[in-house]
Formats: sequence, structure tokens, C-alpha cells
Amino acid sequence: MDALSSLSSPFLFPSPSTPHRPETRTRTRENFFSSVKKDSSSSSSSKEEEEEKKRRRKKKENGGPIGDQKKKLSLILREEAAILGVERKALGSAAKHTNLWPKAVLESLDDSISNHRWESALKIFGLLRKQQWYKPKSQTYARLLTMLGKCRQPEYATSLFEIMLSEGHKPTLDVYTSLVGAYGRSGLLNRALDIINEMKTISDCKPDAYTYTILINCCCKLHQFDQIPTLLTEMSYLGIGCSTVTYNTIIDGYGKARMLEEMESSLCNMLETGSCLPDVFTMNSIIWAYGDVGRISEMEKWYDEFQHMGIEPDVTTFNILIKSFGKGGMYEKMGSVLKFMKERFFSPTTVTFNIIIECFGRVKNIERMEYFFQLMKVQGVKPNSITYCSLINAYSTAGFLEKIPLMIRQIENSDVILDAPFFNCVISAYGQAGEIKIMEEMFLLMKGKKCKPDNITFASMVQAYRGLGMDEAAQELETKMNNMEKRVMVLT
Repeated sequence: MDALSSLSSPFLFPSPSTPHRPETRTRTRENFFSSVKKDSSSSSSSKEEEEEKKRRRKKKENGGPIGDQKKKLSLILREEAAILGVERKALGSAAKHTNLWPKAVLESLDDSISNHRWESALKIFGLLRKQQWYKPKSQTYARLLTMLGKCRQPEYATSLFEIMLSEGHKPTLDVYTSLVGAYGRSGLLNRALDIINEMKTISDCKPDAYTYTILINCCCKLHQFDQIPTLLTEMSYLGIGCSTVTYNTIIDGYGKARMLEEMESSLCNMLETGSCLPDVFTMNSIIWAYGDVGRISEMEKWYDEFQHMGIEPDVTTFNILIKSFGKGGMYEKMGSVLKFMKERFFSPTTVTFNIIIECFGRVKNIERMEYFFQLMKVQGVKPNSITYCSLINAYSTAGFLEKIPLMIRQIENSDVILDAPFFNCVISAYGQAGEIKIMEEMFLLMKGKKCKPDNITFASMVQAYRGLGMDEAAQELETKMNNMEKRVMVLT
């Protein structure tokens, strides 16, 4: 890479330094009232001065910046309490709650949709429909259908669509497209195609490039690549041109499936149109594909090619380069990318540091891993659950189990949410080390934090029990795991 090869200095990572912080001027009580003259010879003027200070201080607290902040904080807390109250009403008996605060109900629904809490979202939506001020909106249905698709709940998507029709609300193009995505993401491609065929018969809801792009993306996720040429032919027959997003979706799908020839062919088709120009997403998909299979020279070649096209890299581009170089053990080039980022004023993100930490942890270079973890915190970049999972996996592999409790204490003193993958890492680490008692304590802590164990949790514990000849305990856990799988099958 021309742009990066110029930085082929000796291996140099940025040293941890205190990040630059702009100077802040603290207005002390003395300089705030510096305009008030003091007259030591007059006791009356001193009293007036004190009274003036009190008046200004009271005014500042009630109406100034401090007062404003208190009012804003109070408003935020009231709104959050109202949203939580809506969720409790939705999850409980909602029959008598028909005139709730609209903002609280809508924000509560938005929060559940954004976080893919589909059961909560549907219950809140049911509560919403009971409100006196409720009016059905296509956008709400489209968002709910998209969420249900991402959560693999096609039957609930069907029910929701039927509810929309029962309300006499006419589906829009966005609603139909969301329903196509809901079926496609759940692997029901035939039902998705049926919806598209239905759309063709409706004058103002005919499928467009975005509709087909959603379905093509589903085909890529399901590795149904034989469907893509058929869909492209159908688009051409209907006079629907591919957009840049369509081509990016196809290129990314082929790249992630390691179908590199088809990926390059799609890029050529994109360039031949003359109207769909590659962008940074195209570049990232191409270089990721070559970096993933270790073809570093071709990755660098394409990076330069896109630079010549006038496409500038972003932070995601640099993260891909760092990860690819790290997988190949090219630590000097990793350092060059970081230096390049610093010179171009690109700030490393949580993802950047996670990649570096995982890279050094994988090769048991604990010193460099911990260095970048400290640098991450010094630069004000917040670690997340993935960061701590990488650290714990590295400590486990390198035999530093004594450092894991420190990580757990750090997380408990932060706002990082302890999730199932984190506990799975901890349970697996202690299980592989034969520390059954601590492993069981971590399992109890997991349940105490209301974090639901999954198949990986039970599989790790079963393996630990069997490794120590504790077949009875392993059998008991396997029974629980099988029962859990049966319940999931019944629910779906």
C-alpha cells in the first residue's frame, strides 16, 4: 500500500500519554464577583456586598447554568421513570391504562424496538393500541416488522401484518418491504417471494431496488447465492436498476462467503454501469474479504486501487487493516496503520482497541495486551464486554487465572453490562483449569445478575465435569440443556 508503505519505520506503537484536554477556566467566587468593590473602611458597603453575593448566588442556582442542569436532569429522570412505568404496565395488566402519556409510551416502544426486545415491544404496542389518542402509523408497523425479522419471529410478523389489515390501515411500500425482510431473514425465502409477487399487483406498492436489496441480503446471509442471478434478472425485466447499496450487498455477501471471483465479477459489473460508483463500503468489503483469507498483498493492492479512485478510508477501513495484519503476525504494519491514523487525526475506537487486544492475547503476549488496555482507558475509550472477554480468554490461555477476579471487579465498578458471552468466557476459563468450585460460583453469579445461561454455558460446564470424571453432574446439566432446547422449540 503506497499510503501505508511510506510509514515503514521500525515497529513503533504510540506510547500511552495523557490525552490533550482543553484548558478550563473555573470561575471562583472571588473573580466572579470581582466587579464588586470592597471598601474595608465601610462596614455598610461590606454588608451590601455580601447581600449582593447572596442574591447573585441564588439567581445562579435557580436560573443559571447550575439550575438549568438540575432541571434537565430532573426532567430526564422523570421521563425515564415514566418509560419504565409504561413497560411495567404493558407487561402486567394493561386493560385500565387507556390514557397514558403519549411521549412515555412511544419512547418505551422505541427503546424496546432499538434493543430488539421483541416480546416487550409487542406488549407495549398492544398497550399503545388501547390508548384513546392512538392512530395507526405505517412507520410503526414497518419498524416492528423489521425488528421481528432480525429476531427470527416470522409468525409474529404475520400476525402483526394481519392486525394492521384488521385496523383498515393500508400497507405501504415500507411495510411490505419490512415483511419481505422478516420472512427472508428467517429463512422463509418462498414466503418472501410470495410477498414480492403480491406487491407487483398493487399499483402504489410495486417492489423497488431497496425491496430486492433486502431479499438479496437475506439470500447472502442464508448462502442461497444461486438465487441472486435470478433476482437480478427479474429486476432487469421490471426495469428496476441496481443501486450502489445493491451492489455493495452482493459484494459483501460473496466476500464473507469467500467467493472471491464472484465478488470481483460483481465489482466489475458495478463499474460497468457508470452510474453506481464504489464507495468506502465497497472498499471495506473487498479488503476485508482478502484480509480474512490471509491474502495480504491483494488486500494492499485493492486498498491502493480504491485510493486512486478517490475513495478515502474511514476508521472501519483501518480496523480491517489492523485485524488482517494482526492475524498474519505483521505487527510492524499494525504499528504503521496506527501511526497513519494518528497523523490523519483518526481516533481509535473501542473496536480498534478490541482488535489489538485480541490479537496480542491470542499469541499470549500479555504485556503488549495489557499495555493497549491501559492506553485504551488513558485515551478515554470505554472498554465493553468484548474487551473483557478477550482479556479473560488471554489470561486463561496464558495461565494467569489470578488476574480474572480483578477484571470482574473492574466491570462491576463500571457501566459495562455483564452478558452471557462474558460469563461463558469466565466459566470456560475456570472449567478448563479444573477450578470447579469457582466455576460453579461464577454460574451462580451469572444467574444472580439475571443473565440467562445458554447452550455454550452448559456445554463448557459439562466438558469441565467430564474432564474430572464427574459424570453424574455432567449428566444432570445435559438434561437441563435438553429441556431448555425443547422449550425453545415449543416457543418458536
